Amino acid sequence: MSNTLYVNGKWVSPVEGQTCDVISPADGHLVATVAEATAPDVELAIKAARTAFDSGEFTSWSFEKRSDLVSKIADLMERDLKILAKLESDDTGKRLIEAEYDIADVIACFRHFAEIGKKEHDRVVNVGIEHIDSRVVQEPVGVCTLIGPWNYPLLQVSWKVAPALVAGCTFIVKPAELTPSTAIHLFKLIDEAGVPAGVANLILGKGSSIGDLLTADPRIDLVSFTGSLGIGQRIMSLASKTIKKVALELGGKNPNIIFADADLDAAIDNAVTAGFLHSGQVCSAGTRLVVEKSIHQKVVSEIALRAKEIKVGGPDSTEAETGPLISANHLNKVQEYVDKAVAEGAKLLVGGKKLTEGDFAKGNFFPPTVLDGCNTKMSCVQDESFGPVITVETFETEAEAIAIANDTIYGLSGAVWTKDDAKAKRVSRALRHGTVWVNDYGPYKPQAEWGGFKASGIGRELGEHGLSEFLESKHIWTNNMPAKSGWFAER
Repeated sequence: MSNTLYVNGKWVSPVEGQTCDVISPADGHLVATVAEATAPDVELAIKAARTAFDSGEFTSWSFEKRSDLVSKIADLMERDLKILAKLESDDTGKRLIEAEYDIADVIACFRHFAEIGKKEHDRVVNVGIEHIDSRVVQEPVGVCTLIGPWNYPLLQVSWKVAPALVAGCTFIVKPAELTPSTAIHLFKLIDEAGVPAGVANLILGKGSSIGDLLTADPRIDLVSFTGSLGIGQRIMSLASKTIKKVALELGGKNPNIIFADADLDAAIDNAVTAGFLHSGQVCSAGTRLVVEKSIHQKVVSEIALRAKEIKVGGPDSTEAETGPLISANHLNKVQEYVDKAVAEGAKLLVGGKKLTEGDFAKGNFFPPTVLDGCNTKMSCVQDESFGPVITVETFETEAEAIAIANDTIYGLSGAVWTKDDAKAKRVSRALRHGTVWVNDYGPYKPQAEWGGFKASGIGRELGEHGLSEFLESKHIWTNNMPAKSGWFAER
């Protein structure tokens, strides 16, 4: 379909007529052909969003009215959950049941922001003067560029779209070019829900060709991006030229610390899930296993055994427990990562080579992989593989565990496994990571903020702060008994 751009309330074809094929990572079949935007399309989208914001129509809506609109979109997604899940599964290669969980999380996100949108957002400031009304009001930040990743395409976009709508912003969404299908369907629902023309705009295409246009333009007031560190750094650089706001959710190299006094059955089972869910293509994946030395052999041998037994397959496989990597290019990067780790001295316990036999030959399948004998000097510990690869490090003391876990440029998430409550509190507070799970790994709720320390990003999504990212605070001082100041003598 060439008319898969949504600009100023209409479905349109790209000005220069370019298209892009969406290819299944599971077997290489053509999933869809969609529009590929170029500079003229970006210009139209920015102009539409800027005009819509400056007109004041959408910003004049009350928070409650905009929240009702977001609730309506959630209802429509609930109706189309199966459709959205199938589109997500086809694009990403993940199992259909995983995609259904993801869409349920998307709906929960929209409902969360619809709920907090109805709260009181203005704040009266008591200045101790009876005739002065001093208050801080919240207003939309303006025109936003919202850029999503390919691993959780609709979920990550929803973390941006829902609060932007509640706040009263106008925006342009650019999903990852590898996985645009659910974003296209979301905009069909946005259109059906009655979002005013120009408020929501969809641009498809490669970040390498249109990303700079969507981030550097002075008519854009905020850029919210989820993706790699390198692209996040470029966005910050471009945004600095016009001092626009940025919200960045970048990579992670997430430590999963297991102490000897932990419930080992639960810790081992969760470590397998933390490292291999969605073939490790998760920014918060627990790919750094940091285990106390006294239990190292027991824990690692069991995880390697479990990893070897995981069934890999495409989204239509009834036996598959995890799926393919997103592209051949990404698989090659994961392979290079593993090969370099072995060259540096890591011990390959299981996996490590692309799967090529039978049905695997058509897709981008890499097996769950465990690398033992790692340390923080190795690139495999410092670099993000974004694949199904767990590295294993050991420690002997609590202080050493904390030091190892924090020895990374990233700070997105981590976990602590111990039955000692005092230890759990000490370690979780000492970790420089935005989310820390204790005796668990991976759950999140839209009511709690999500984001990272250090090179994992700037700002927060979800929670109440996720809405604040799209708002500006304005102080309004009203003197109800105006009088002369008397500062300068009258002549």
